[in-house]
Amino acid sequence: MASKNQTPRLDRAQVVDTALRLLDEVGLDRLSLRLIAAELEVKAPALYWHFRDKRELLDEMATEMYRRMTAAGDEPPGLAADDWRGRLTATAHGLRAGLLSWRDGARVFSGTRFTGDEHGRGMEAQLANLTAAGFTFPQAVTLATALFTYVLGFVTEEQGMIAYADDPRPALDMAERERRLAATPLAAEAGPLVFGDYDTRFTEGIALLVAGAGARYGVG
Repeated sequence: MASKNQTPRLDRAQVVDTALRLLDEVGLDRLSLRLIAAELEVKAPALYWHFRDKRELLDEMATEMYRRMTAAGDEPPGLAADDWRGRLTATAHGLRAGLLSWRDGARVFSGTRFTGDEHGRGMEAQLANLTAAGFTFPQAVTLATALFTYVLGFVTEEQGMIAYADDPRPALDMAERERRLAATPLAAEAGPLVFGDYDTRFTEGIALLVAGAGARYGVG
């Protein structure tokens, strides 16, 4: 901690590390440059030397999240080079696990722009694997981005159902939901399937996407 007579010397990495720690404590909605500055014991304007606004900070946070998620390497282990289905599935599960390791992780990722080039290696390997399997380049890009957006959307919904001690929203009351949807019995009955067993639903969703891509584009 800095003394009262000393101005802390900050760098971008220190600000981002603090922001990611606070993200887990307070969530994305309550995370602010003012809160980060207070944690670092500086005035909020000091952060503007590094980030013009919260949007720019989120870009850097998402980039750092990606760096940490892929620190062990981009290649899924134990998969044959020509197993595009297995590699795509492993990539999806790895991304979900990474996003879930931060509170509101999927929301931080959504709509952000990476500030580094690390993601290029993973994307290059994925597109090379898909085109080698028989997908055209546009098909490979479409499949890769569809997978990415499915994971982001799924985890955003999944994390939105998590109740935190500092979050005023109560956990979803399934019985109350069923009562409100009594006039639409199929929709009411779907509740436990829609909002339960996220692991199984995610796995099945990825299997559908992968199988559908192979069938639509004729890739075995």
